[in-house]
Amino acid sequence: MPPEAERERTARCTCGQLSLTLAGPPDRVYACGCRECQRAPGSAFGWRARHGKSAVVRTTGEHRRFRRGSDAGRWVEQIFCPVCGTQLYMEAEVISDGLVVSAGCFEQADVGPPAALFNAGRRPDWLTLGEAIPLVE
Repeated sequence: MPPEAERERTARCTCGQLSLTLAGPPDRVYACGCRECQRAPGSAFGWRARHGKSAVVRTTGEHRRFRRGSDAGRWVEQIFCPVCGTQLYMEAEVISDGLVVSAGCFEQADVGPPAALFNAGRRPDWLTLGEAIPLVE
């Protein structure tokens, strides 16, 4: 197996027609409990792996973009499969040099746990992640 810095990871949508391959480990893995990150996957939070755009090796398949605003008033674009609707990754005004992949879309489920849960005050009351993952408002 190649060293972690050279290893490639591929994220795919549910139907498999859209994929994104990245080189190296993510810069950061996090969870977000804001309403939009709950709404996009239809879950209690979004689990994300941030990479620099320079890590992109290839993208295959057709995709669509949906631009929305954020709580901070900046844009976020959700990139998704037009066939199955899976949100594969996001780009954001605040991270112009990066992208954020939906961690559950990686073929290899080894991106690691989130380093923090952002917007923790918006998470469902029943959601607890243990003491190892800091809660950030």
